Amino acid sequence: MITAYIGLGSNLDEPLAQVKTALDELGELPLSHKIGQSSCYRSDPQGPPGQPDYINAVACLQTELPAHDLLDALQSLEQQHQRVRIEHWGPRTLDLDLLLYGDHIIDTERLQVPHPWLAQRSFVLYPLAEIAPNLVLPSGQALTSLLTLCDAAGLDRLPTNQ
Repeated sequence: MITAYIGLGSNLDEPLAQVKTALDELGELPLSHKIGQSSCYRSDPQGPPGQPDYINAVACLQTELPAHDLLDALQSLEQQHQRVRIEHWGPRTLDLDLLLYGDHIIDTERLQVPHPWLAQRSFVLYPLAEIAPNLVLPSGQALTSLLTLCDAAGLDRLPTNQ
């Protein structure tokens, strides 16, 4: 079994509902089970201006799926949520990013793990720290050290009852 961390984001078509549904669906992936999830967070949009705010979260899975098969399963979930890829970093119903896959470093045309933007994204680091505060990246860098370099401005943890 490999421990994998998945970043979730949505800013279209009831984003909070999209993320909460996807969190449940991640627990139903084949050869996998969800062992943790963060709270949901509201974040300022990245990319093109004029987008609605995002809802983000991070989930932790134990999986027997090879990394590229897990990526395929995540992309299939995005499609079930009517994900349309029109504009890079543009608005979306659901975005699922494979952030970490055990201690593996993967660099293929389709997949880069650790996720290449992980260290710069507060909407990933803070939810990740919520569920894995003592995490050490494959590079040997502690998650806590990344948090000190990443401003949390524009990131709000949502109450658990939302």
